Amino acid sequence: MPSLKDLRNRIASVKATQKITKAMQMVAASKLRRAQAAAEAARPYAERMERVIANVAGGLGAGAPAPALLRGTGGDGTHLLVVCTAERGLCGAFNSSIARLARDKATALMAEGKTVKFLCVGKKGYDLLKRQFGSQILELIELRGVRQLGFEHADSIGRKIAELFDKSEFSVCTLFFSRFRSVITQIPTAQQIVPVHVAKGGGSSAVYDFEPETDELLLALLPRNISVQVFRALLENAASEQGARMSAMDNATRNAGEMIRKQTLKYNRTRQAMITKELIEIISGAEAL
Repeated sequence: MPSLKDLRNRIASVKATQKITKAMQMVAASKLRRAQAAAEAARPYAERMERVIANVAGGLGAGAPAPALLRGTGGDGTHLLVVCTAERGLCGAFNSSIARLARDKATALMAEGKTVKFLCVGKKGYDLLKRQFGSQILELIELRGVRQLGFEHADSIGRKIAELFDKSEFSVCTLFFSRFRSVITQIPTAQQIVPVHVAKGGGSSAVYDFEPETDELLLALLPRNISVQVFRALLENAASEQGARMSAMDNATRNAGEMIRKQTLKYNRTRQAMITKELIEIISGAEAL
């Protein structure tokens, strides 16, 4: 049985941990509102960008050559999986759920005889994938020192993806991130960004005249679309991370409070037992005289 000093030390340790988790919960709550607003603001732009590309692609004449980013390489033998996760932990299953989705996708592709490569954005995803797919990870892109995400960060990643495609490093690129729905719900998502998925009938039925020509417009829009979709993924991840951390720290704070209650009860019972034992020894000694 632990001594009273051990129980006091344990209670003090849990109380200190509870203060930390409570502080982290409050910090996550303060960051969440700004991150959620940024993610919600990026959604219409990213969706409109895909719609514009669909409309422009619909304007290509019959037999007109389409850019490679739109039509693809003609095969799907090599897949690039861009896995976006957080730089830090203590946010529940946020990172592991994204990595699990990417792992399942990679396993399924490899079972079909496809070649799979990874581009990890965020250290936690790299840590979760390196044991099984270490030799297939092309690069780790860390954003640990970034205080506020900007389009320039996504643009550098988008340009890297476009360069790899130009070098024929892959045929299909899929982006993995977590879409923010609420504080307690984040949805792991896989989105194909190369070649651009243009739904049949997704474009407008209106007739447009483009200036410059359609092919020139697509050459400018398609690389930018990659950066826009990556930027959206990073913003969705930022909001999802703070929401997941807020929920995880709230649960940790509640668990710490329950542990303190149980340890305090155990401490009081042990102390009462020790006092009772001492009283019995005093009374027995007095009766023996």
